[in-house]
Amino acid sequence: MARDELGDLAILLAVAEERNFTRAAARLGTSQSAVSQAVRRLEENLGIKLLARTTRSVAPTEAGEQLLETLRPALGDIRERLARLSHFRSAPAGLVRITTSRHAAETILWPAIDAVVARYPEIEVELSIDGALTNIVADRFDAGVRLGESVEKDMIGVRIGPDLRLAVVGAPSYLERHGTPIVPRDLLQHRCINLRMATRGTLYAWEFEKNGQSLSVRVEGPLVLNDSAMAVKAAIAGHGLTCVLEDAPLHEHLASGRLVRVLDDWCEPFAGHHLYYPDRHNLSPAFRAVLAELRLRAQG
Repeated sequence: MARDELGDLAILLAVAEERNFTRAAARLGTSQSAVSQAVRRLEENLGIKLLARTTRSVAPTEAGEQLLETLRPALGDIRERLARLSHFRSAPAGLVRITTSRHAAETILWPAIDAVVARYPEIEVELSIDGALTNIVADRFDAGVRLGESVEKDMIGVRIGPDLRLAVVGAPSYLERHGTPIVPRDLLQHRCINLRMATRGTLYAWEFEKNGQSLSVRVEGPLVLNDSAMAVKAAIAGHGLTCVLEDAPLHEHLASGRLVRVLDDWCEPFAGHHLYYPDRHNLSPAFRAVLAELRLRAQG
C-alpha cells in the first residue's frame, strides 16, 4: 500500500457516509479540494470509479460499495485500537461530543465541563444544544443528556442531576383579571402560553400529579413558543399562564413578585437529567474524565 492510500481510504469513507464532499471536508477539518483530490487519486491508483457524482449528490458505485464494506469495520477497528492506546498517556486527551438541552447545559453540564477542561488542557468538549432527541450513534456523539424518562432502554443512563419540578406561573396582573386556577382542569378556562416540544414537534400537554393521580391538560392561548425563557418573559408581560421547569431565574422572578406560582400542589418531583451513551466498553479517557466529574457533582 502506498504511503497516502490509508488516508485516502479514510477520506473516501467520510465522503460516502456524508454523501457530500463539502460536509466530509468539514468533518475531517480540511478543504473540499483536498478531499476531491484524495478521492480522485485513489480512483486513479486503483483504476476503478468508486463514487458516482451528480450536481446534487454523491453515491458509491458497485465497486465503491464493495470496498466500503471492507473499510467500515477495518477503520473502525483501527480507531478503537488507537483509542485504547490513549490509556498510556499521562493525562486524558481528545474530543468529547455531547448533545444536550439548554437547561441541562446551563445548570449541570457547564460547571462540570468548566472544571474538566481547566484540569485537563488536552481535553476538548463540544456541546450541541438541541431540544430534539438526537440519535447519538448516527450523529457520532459520545453521549447525550436528557430527562430520565426520555432515555432509550438500550442506552446506559447515568443520573447527573437532582429531581426536577414543573411550575405553573403567571403575572399578578393576569391573575387579577382572570382569577387563580385551583385544579388543573381550570386551565381550560385560562389563556395559556404553549410550548412546542422539539422532541416531537407537538404542543406540550401540561402534566400534573397529586397523591398518585396523574393527568395532562392540553391548554390554549395567544402564544406558542419553543423556548421556556421566552415563555417566562411572555408570562411576566401578562399574556397568560405558562408551565416551565423550576430553575434559579424562575425563583428570582417569584421572589421579586413579577410572577406568582399556581397549582403548586399538583407539581410533584420527577426524575431529573441523565447522561446516556451506548456502550460501557472502550470509553475514551477524555469521556471517562467528564463522566467522573458529573458523577462526583451529582453525589455532592
